[in-house]
Amino acid sequence: MKVVDVGTVKVPGATLHHESRGTGPVLLLVPGGAGDAGLFEGMADLLADAGHTVVSYDQRGLSRSPLDGPLGDQRVAEWREDALAVLDAVSPDEPAYVFGSSSGAIVALALLAARPDRVRRLVAHEPPLVELLADPAPYRDHFAEVRELHRTQGLGPAMARFSETPDGRKPERRSGELPASIRPMASRMAANMPVFLEHVLCPFSSSAPDLDGLRAAAGKLVLGVGRESADQEALVGPSRRIAELTGAGTVAFPGGHVGCVEHPAEFAEVLVSAMRR
Repeated sequence: MKVVDVGTVKVPGATLHHESRGTGPVLLLVPGGAGDAGLFEGMADLLADAGHTVVSYDQRGLSRSPLDGPLGDQRVAEWREDALAVLDAVSPDEPAYVFGSSSGAIVALALLAARPDRVRRLVAHEPPLVELLADPAPYRDHFAEVRELHRTQGLGPAMARFSETPDGRKPERRSGELPASIRPMASRMAANMPVFLEHVLCPFSSSAPDLDGLRAAAGKLVLGVGRESADQEALVGPSRRIAELTGAGTVAFPGGHVGCVEHPAEFAEVLVSAMRR
């Protein structure tokens, strides 16, 4: 295990917890969903061994990054500025490599579009930007239904519906124990899930990326898709559409939407290759 340095960054309205390990060019890992810095525990040491200072953090209002005031709907632009603040703290003089997963990929894309000077190469894995789909309405309605179920019936029914496609299918997923690398995060993730369902899922998935900014920075952009995500259009469709609209490349990663947890060694290998190609 690498030595993990823990720090905080004060940003408007919150204090962000961040972790770093290794030496070399900074690789910022931006977690998504109800996850936090612990989401990448399985592959962080491997990425450090590949020659990076690996940094991740807890998003505002989640886990160890408390808000200064009341919780409301979260904004991509604010989380983008949080990511920039972490980058400025850990790599003030050099641009960094960036990887974002799920809603973290939405944040990462916003960072690249706004501040391409702070990014060497960015890999965005399955950003669920459903408004980019040919017919976004079923997915927009699905996420709104999940939020309403959480409000009226609680977390269990909301998560059951969230695990389905809009038409009620349950995509096949591997079963088994929670990977050891993220077990310490499990209780934090459970506490974060209501925040994600109520205040992140709908505003982030319905947001519009800055396509002009992404086109201008397309040479630094790679879109990731999971090899096991083909049956989930809300996850893989936006990546393919952004690639089509910007000219950026795509890379297939092992596993599904959380391939970095399911196959950390293989995922890290593909990620390093995508950043250096």
